[in-house]
Parts: sequence; C-alpha cells; structure tokens
Amino acid sequence: MKTAVPCYYHLDVEVSPERVGQVGRILAAHLRYWNLEDLVEPVCRGAEMLLRAIDEHATDKRTSIELWWSGQHLITAVGGNDHALRPDQDLRGCLARIAAMSHGWGCCASETGSKIIWFSQRARAGQRVPLVPKAPAPTLREGLQTPRELPVAALAGPADGAESLLRADTAEALLEQAR
Repeated sequence: MKTAVPCYYHLDVEVSPERVGQVGRILAAHLRYWNLEDLVEPVCRGAEMLLRAIDEHATDKRTSIELWWSGQHLITAVGGNDHALRPDQDLRGCLARIAAMSHGWGCCASETGSKIIWFSQRARAGQRVPLVPKAPAPTLREGLQTPRELPVAALAGPADGAESLLRADTAEALLEQAR
C-alpha cells in the first residue's frame, strides 16, 4: 500500500508579470515531486490567477505562497502584504473563479493585517493514501527491563579499593540470603 507523508512548502516572491509563470513552474515541480500530478493544473491555475490579481491591484507586490499536503487535501495559500487590498472588492472576479474550480476556499487576515487567500483541492479517490504511521513510544515496562537474577560476578567486585575474591560457594550463599 502506498503511504503519504504530510508535506509543506513555502515560497516568498515579489510579484511581477514575468514571475507569475516562474512561480507556476516552481509549484508544479513541487507537486510532481510529491507525486500529485493530477493537482498540478488546478493548483497552478488558481495560484497564477491570484498572483495576477495581486500584481494588478496591490501596491505592495511582496507575497508568500504556501502548500500543505495532508494525504487527502492540498491547501494552497497566497498571502499579500498590502494592507489596503480589499479582496471582496478588488479581487471579486478572481475569487469567483477560485470558488468555481476548488473544493473549498477562504480569505482571512493575518496577525499583521495582511490578507491571506487560500483554496483546497481534494485528491482523487485512487490518489488518497494514508499517512505514514509514527512508531509508538515505548511504555515504561518495555523501556525498563530489570534482570531476574544477578550474575555471580556482579556480587564479587572489589571492596574498598582492594580486590576480594569470593569462592563460588560463598557467592551462592549470599544469593540464597538475598532471596
């Protein structure tokens, strides 16, 4: 059975008309590396639409793009640094196209007041794979195994810096007393 590892990718870019195509190729390369060939076209098309709209309407062209793959959903988020950009007014047409082509989308403000627009794509039924399971941490009983019986050599060690040799019958007698 094929398993998926959760993946994350972050890219900071200054948007310009020539950079939009480059960013699309970068995102496509990462999606292919993650074996998500079926999601390349819709994700790159949506990201490029958002970048073109930001290039057209925003005064601050610095943006961040993030991809999260969970094993069943891929979330693409584009965050702009322009505080004056109003997605509900400036990006209305772009957001309508994003809503039509994605399985979910949204817009929110970050802690700094910039806008983040995200959309998600579900993997196709044959592409859904379970996440790689983590190895369980050992329990206390598994981690601390105590010996049932001390070996004779452990009882016959040096005492006060001088070596003391115990005969085997003396060691056995000590073991009997310890029990």
